[in-house]
Amino acid sequence: MHVSEALTRAAAVTLDLVEIAPNADPPVCRIMDYGKFKYEKSKKAKEAKKKQHVMHLKEIKLHPKTDDHDFEFKMDHARNFLIKGDRVKITVVFRGREITHIEFGARMLERASKIITDLATPEMNAKMEGRNLISIFVPDKIKIRDFVRKQELERKRTEKPAEGGPGIVPPAAPPTPTTPTL
Repeated sequence: MHVSEALTRAAAVTLDLVEIAPNADPPVCRIMDYGKFKYEKSKKAKEAKKKQHVMHLKEIKLHPKTDDHDFEFKMDHARNFLIKGDRVKITVVFRGREITHIEFGARMLERASKIITDLATPEMNAKMEGRNLISIFVPDKIKIRDFVRKQELERKRTEKPAEGGPGIVPPAAPPTPTTPTL
């Protein structure tokens, strides 16, 4: 069909003539409402974007002399990041003369990996980058699912008993002393 005939047909039904495949021989065109087409295409793109999960890289910084409580606190954060689906980068930063004893930092990273490996798999094992010793962990969906199930079961076991069941009975109040009247 000639272009002029296609344009008159499109104008007759108040639609647009849209070129679909310009490189084909002959070029392929379609009569459609182009504004509606663009709107539906953008709606589909927004829906697809809503459903996708972006994996972020969260960093936990440690030092060779990090205390046990601080270490445990930071590992709890790392575990929470992994459960949310984010990758975790654990960095041991060496300051000053600490760089002469890299084995302390390596032990720190090894200790961290033992705590985290029940939720993640290592993407990059310990590697020196300047004055930092770095390791990256990726969440393992199966391990996380099993961990969350175990937590749910544990929470259900430790919940308070339902009403009407055996509960805690408050202790009886001690008798109040009375003064005799004369």
